[in-house]
Amino acid sequence: TTCHKTSAAEVAGLFDTWNAALQTGDPKKVVTLYAADAVLLPTLSNSPRLSKADKMEYFEYFLQQRPRGSIDQRNIILECNTAIDTGLYTFAFGDGSTAKARYTYTYRRSGDGWLITSHHSSLLPQPQ
Repeated sequence: TTCHKTSAAEVAGLFDTWNAALQTGDPKKVVTLYAADAVLLPTLSNSPRLSKADKMEYFEYFLQQRPRGSIDQRNIILECNTAIDTGLYTFAFGDGSTAKARYTYTYRRSGDGWLITSHHSSLLPQPQ
C-alpha cells in the first residue's frame, strides 16, 4: 500500500467540505461524503446510522434545522491513508439556537479523495 501524503490543513478542509454540503440543504450531498460502510452516531439522534438510507433519513431531519458548524477546538492525527479529526464544535441553527458538541471524524483515502468512515457527534454534557 502506498501512503498518500496529507496534512492537517487538508484534513481540516474535509470538515469545511462537509459543512458546505450541509449548507446546500441537500442530504444526498452530505451522504456522498460517507463511505458505504461508515458509521454515523449523530448529534440529534439516539440511533446509530449504519446504512445509506439511515444516514439520508437523519440528514433529511437535521438539515431542516439549517445547521452551520464551526470548530471550537480540534486535534488531527495523520496516518497512512487514514486521518482522525476530533474535538469540539458548535452548530448554529436557522432559528438562532446553538448546540455545542464533541465530535470525531475518521477518514479513509479513497481514489483521489477522502471518505468519512465514522462520525461521532454528541452534545456536551450540561454543567451540574
